[in-house]
Amino acid sequence: MISLPEPPPVVVVTGAMAAGKSTVAQGLAERLPRAAHVRGDVFRRFVVSGRAEPEPPLSDEATAQLHLRHDLAARVADTYAEAGFVAVVQDILLGDDLARFLERLTTRPRYAVVLVPSPEALTERDVARDKTGYGGWDPTDFAELARATPLGLQVDTTGWSVERTVEHVLGHLADAEVT
Repeated sequence: MISLPEPPPVVVVTGAMAAGKSTVAQGLAERLPRAAHVRGDVFRRFVVSGRAEPEPPLSDEATAQLHLRHDLAARVADTYAEAGFVAVVQDILLGDDLARFLERLTTRPRYAVVLVPSPEALTERDVARDKTGYGGWDPTDFAELARATPLGLQVDTTGWSVERTVEHVLGHLADAEVT
């Protein structure tokens, strides 16, 4: 186990669908002495009726629900941090969405890790998963958006194991801090 600065921070793990966000976030949380894994997509699934699916192009309602999901995840992360847990948030937060999410957080310090495997790796991983996420979306577009996200630490995980990725993130966490 390792320790992080006090007070406990929020660590955001983001990237395209099939980039490894869930697995890496879980691996990070397991390596920390007190941590919670906040899965952003769970807030979308809480909506029982009236849910607008995030299909391209996003409708105004889908965009509003996406922002609600991000707001809820930020509040939960801050609450865990206030209670003494490192909150490891995992969601698709790319480009302006990541900047908006980080602005919502009141916790300091805060870190952002952007997983940026190649478009080919995203496609291969998506096919190998039990769930597929791209539907009408193009993995290349997501890969380009992830690589163009200027905040935090970018990690090209193409060909990397989860363990190697977690070790790299922990070893370079200072580079992921967003002020």
